Amino acid sequence: MKKYETGVITSIKEISAGIIDMSVKASMTSLCLPGQFVMIYPNDKSTLLPRPISICEIDKAKEELRFVFRIVGKGTAEFSTMKAGDTVRLLGPAGNGFPFDRAEGKNAVLIGGGIGVPPILELSKQVKAKKVSTLLGYRNNDLFLKDDFDKYSDVYIATEDGSVGTKGNVLDCLKSQDIPCDVIMACGPMPMLRAIKAFAEERGIEAYISLEERMACGVGACLGCVCKTTNKDHHSHVNNARVCTEGPVFEAREVEI
Repeated sequence: MKKYETGVITSIKEISAGIIDMSVKASMTSLCLPGQFVMIYPNDKSTLLPRPISICEIDKAKEELRFVFRIVGKGTAEFSTMKAGDTVRLLGPAGNGFPFDRAEGKNAVLIGGGIGVPPILELSKQVKAKKVSTLLGYRNNDLFLKDDFDKYSDVYIATEDGSVGTKGNVLDCLKSQDIPCDVIMACGPMPMLRAIKAFAEERGIEAYISLEERMACGVGACLGCVCKTTNKDHHSHVNNARVCTEGPVFEAREVEI
């Protein structure tokens, strides 16, 4: 169930070049699940549309949501200039989360790449599995949030330049470290997700991927974030799904990417 409300920023800081860590007190926190996102509205009326920001952490006791996002345009640039005590308009939680119950009794591999790292943190806290391994992919040794993950699972690092961990991408790391893997849950750039989908299908591994798409409304009305699927959508009657409502998390076999 989505709700509109005004949240209050409790903390905000830059934790890496262009990466903002913002916590917001909001009553919707009790409704949120790992993998969901919230539409956050800029105050500048010229930007018009809300921005979809993935949930990084959920603190139900404090009624706080943590968002870690990259500055990529006017909306996120405005958010980065806010301070503790400022208010923001919210709509959420939006989308469906990771089906972490599918990992019970299995060897689960959680994968985050780039700005797809933050949404995996709450998942690593809540997933219950036989064994949990987390693979994080970065461009270089700027390992934002890595220390947070160390509290919850075995963490492996892949960097494009080879400065830390495995040189290459997260799949290079998965293969070279011989990590046990029965189910994969991942968020990151589309090339990474395509590779994970192919890897999982080739080996008969269950995989769930969180897609990143531009969104205008966040409620499924505008059809601006559709993706091709193997199933016919009851809303549009064609083979597609709305990432903001049916997603952002899909079983990898269900989507054509």
